[in-house]
Amino acid sequence: MVYPLDDFYAVAHRPLPAIAPVAGDEVPEPYRHLLVHDSDMTSTLAAFHGEPIALDVLSREVRNDAYLREVILRTRDSKKPVEFGAIRINLHRFDPEPRRRILNEAAPLGQILADCGVRYQSRPKTFLKITADEFIGGLLGVAVGTVLYARRNTLSDPQQRSLAEIVEILPV
Repeated sequence: MVYPLDDFYAVAHRPLPAIAPVAGDEVPEPYRHLLVHDSDMTSTLAAFHGEPIALDVLSREVRNDAYLREVILRTRDSKKPVEFGAIRINLHRFDPEPRRRILNEAAPLGQILADCGVRYQSRPKTFLKITADEFIGGLLGVAVGTVLYARRNTLSDPQQRSLAEIVEILPV
């Protein structure tokens, strides 16, 4: 339900925070507007916050053709954290230029896909209610125990093959 977030927590020997699935229509605003859709998160967050979105990579690992990373997305100018994400990217499904840009870590995946004209579909699988632990709270600037909302999303190519699996947690 929360892969690859659970994988990063296991590697760091941290217990997962309290996480529960919720129906999309139970997600409160403004989270619903930001999470319950089939669009990419990068452009959605940029429009909501009125600034381009920048990427900070916290950790990364390459496993065969998979590139896993934990990230913070921030507004470019004000540096406000707007998402904590855990993502598995299937590198072998990308042409050389987007693959190079993904590994360069200079921009969020959504921006790279848009810039490189990669066709894909965004399909949220599950919406989540997460109680911020010290790790997530510290990254997103919220108190431990704050209830946050998230989604488990899959980006697929036109042949329905997975490009990326993502857990996107928002601090709104």
